[in-house]
Amino acid sequence: MTRVGFYVVQAADQARRLQVAARLADKAFQRGHRIFINSDDEAQARVLDNLLWEFRPGSFLPHGLPGEPGSELVAIGWGQEPEGHDDLLINLQREIPAFFSRFHRVAEVVTQDPESLEASRASWRFYQSRGYELEKHDLSGV
Repeated sequence: MTRVGFYVVQAADQARRLQVAARLADKAFQRGHRIFINSDDEAQARVLDNLLWEFRPGSFLPHGLPGEPGSELVAIGWGQEPEGHDDLLINLQREIPAFFSRFHRVAEVVTQDPESLEASRASWRFYQSRGYELEKHDLSGV
């Protein structure tokens, strides 16, 4: 069954949200995972695409938008069906995507803005009511 982790950032800005997603993707990739990052929209996906090129100067994280080279390992989409991915889903959308349950793990990134908090509480209740294993990670230093 899918395990769901909520990564709670003690900041409200969207830039921090993307930095946390990049950090989670980098850490998971270093551990051998294949990742699908589900962005809010294409504009956010492109910002994240650029961020992953610059995220850590000493590391390389092969990634791409759907259908691009590198997307086999780390794909950045915005609601598309995550073809070939079922390992880790990093969800940046406020709603839970219909395809979440095909993944072994889901990471929900929570920031302190009212919209994110409200959506995250609703997501927690959704997952909990269906019996998914939930974890909360406070990222106070991030």
